[in-house]
Amino acid sequence: MLWVPFLLAAGAAPPFFAEVAALLVASAIVAYICSRLGITPIVSFLITGALIGPQVLGLVKNPAIIEGAAEIGVVLLLFTIGIEFSLEELARIQRLIFLGGALQVSSSLIVVVGLLALFQVDGRTAVFTGCLLALSSTAIVMKLLAARGESATAGGRAILGILIFQDLAVVAMVLVVPMLGGAGAGLAGLAWALGKAAGILALVLLVARRVMPRVLEAVARTCSQEIFVLAVMAICFGTAYLTSLAGVSLSLGAFLAGLVVSESRFKEMAFGEIQPLQILFSATFFVSVGLLLDLKFLVANLPLVLGLALAVMVIKAFTAALSVRILGFGIGTALFSGLMIAQVGEFSFVLERTGREMGLFPAGMASGGQTFIALTVILMISTPLLARLGSGLESRLGHRAARGKLADAAGGDEEADNPHAELAGHVIIAGYGKAGRLLARALETQGLPYLILTLSPEGAREAEGQGFRVLRGNYARRHELSLAGLDRARLLVVADDDLEMTHRVVRAARAMNPELPLIVRTRFDSEIEALEGAGARHVVTEEQESAIRLVEKVLRDLDVAEETLVGYHDALRSHHREISLPPSDPSRRGAARVAVRVEPVRLSDRQQANPRCSHIDQTREVLPGTPGCEECLELGDTWTHLRLCMTCGHVGCCDSSKNRHATKHFHSTGHPIAKSIEPGEDWAWCYEDAMML
Repeated sequence: MLWVPFLLAAGAAPPFFAEVAALLVASAIVAYICSRLGITPIVSFLITGALIGPQVLGLVKNPAIIEGAAEIGVVLLLFTIGIEFSLEELARIQRLIFLGGALQVSSSLIVVVGLLALFQVDGRTAVFTGCLLALSSTAIVMKLLAARGESATAGGRAILGILIFQDLAVVAMVLVVPMLGGAGAGLAGLAWALGKAAGILALVLLVARRVMPRVLEAVARTCSQEIFVLAVMAICFGTAYLTSLAGVSLSLGAFLAGLVVSESRFKEMAFGEIQPLQILFSATFFVSVGLLLDLKFLVANLPLVLGLALAVMVIKAFTAALSVRILGFGIGTALFSGLMIAQVGEFSFVLERTGREMGLFPAGMASGGQTFIALTVILMISTPLLARLGSGLESRLGHRAARGKLADAAGGDEEADNPHAELAGHVIIAGYGKAGRLLARALETQGLPYLILTLSPEGAREAEGQGFRVLRGNYARRHELSLAGLDRARLLVVADDDLEMTHRVVRAARAMNPELPLIVRTRFDSEIEALEGAGARHVVTEEQESAIRLVEKVLRDLDVAEETLVGYHDALRSHHREISLPPSDPSRRGAARVAVRVEPVRLSDRQQANPRCSHIDQTREVLPGTPGCEECLELGDTWTHLRLCMTCGHVGCCDSSKNRHATKHFHSTGHPIAKSIEPGEDWAWCYEDAMML
């Protein structure tokens, strides 16, 4: 009975558990209510923090615990941002970053310092306050841009360029703030710190180019999701910690770690694996911001806080709009960009905490910290409304079309972010085993659009070596399926050998696109019902296909009558469901030509009524056995046209093809009639009578 005390002890929750549970439960409830009201999730997290904090419900009284989780949230947030913004991406929009961003930050800083000087605020405090207000919320703005589909537009690129410069400027600000508080080592110390940071950046870039791709390749080769996730987390936190030892902030270290991973071919896979954790911890960060808000202080000083919030919004919107206008964008785009980043960002809280430790307070006010938090929360909550206002102004000024046309000048487009963005009406092949290989060859040969999704680095290299389109990643995750264009696809084929993975893929795909036909391959007939229940439209089992082949082979070798063989064939396949693919859109590239449809084929009434052919009674309605010439697929070869055996469903290449497998099939089996299954052709050929039907 030694285990009884252990169980009793285990039943007692740790002291912090009640507060963490309250945070998560309240976040979920408030986020759901806000989503129903059309309020962005980040705003709901801020509201949650204010509600459960010590000033209202008092569910969370120890914010130190939440602040720890919030630090992790910022690290993961910046890590994912770094993954999304690769070195190539930074190079493409370098003008927007280093010109537009520098203009916005410097002009904001100058305006704030000048205004505070009019109120006799100390110069060091004014510069500190200017640094706080110059930064915007990368998390909020990027999520809004993505939700509005604005990320790839010229205005979106300009905004992103400014935000990236702000994130990079934090390095200098983190080094400057201690100097402003009297704890720095002067200009020489600042130069040394900046030089050290530049050295770290150069080292990170070297690792990103030379080392990290090989490391992630080796990890991915294990095909273990657990090991891959642990490796990615180790890169994130290890890089952030090592750079922090050299004086660079944890947040920027995490951003650099993301850049390191972005240079690997597994960046999308890494992003998909880390995204759920990033969502959880970044939500915790915004809740922690809400926890800092003293609602009593806000109510007591509401006119002051609202006035300051309005002033900050005007300053930020004006300086950002001016910077975008100087870059050559239209007035509508400039106003839209200015209003989008007219709030104060998450890095400002890091700087404010650092300044507080140095004895610096925003605007030099004793209550400056709480005032700063209050106006920041108000501006963050107002951002979605400001975004809609900016969009309306842009539309009325007639510059929306011009903004789209300027996308190339801004240094990028959607296809640069996702090389498969132009795919439409395509087949997604999830898994690259033997079945996936055969299907990819068939689709490639026939010029049909497709995309291979695979977790295997060896399989991805092999497919890319053959010129196939490949996306590395976990195809059971929504992120990868979205990048693969699931909403634009014509068909999803799950060719994975792992039944559990197949179920996850089917469930995720069915939730994202309920109308998309799903064809699933599995091993045993006993798995059909569960897969169909999960959402698979058509399930092909190895057990059934091998049994059909075995029965046909044995009966044929025993000279069983052909009509008897056909009867067995029909009986064995009788429970197979037919599937019709949605019609292709001929305007879409590569989607006009369909060689083999996965549905039954029969001779037309005219062909069956041909009195000159004496072998029509040996034909029947058949289901094509493969999506291309069966033997050519095995050989990895090509064909010119395809013919379908109307006795057994064998697909072979025509006599214009070099292998002539349709004719060879007739000679080996005696099956007399083959039908053309080329688009627009409706004829058949009787080998025995040497006539066209």
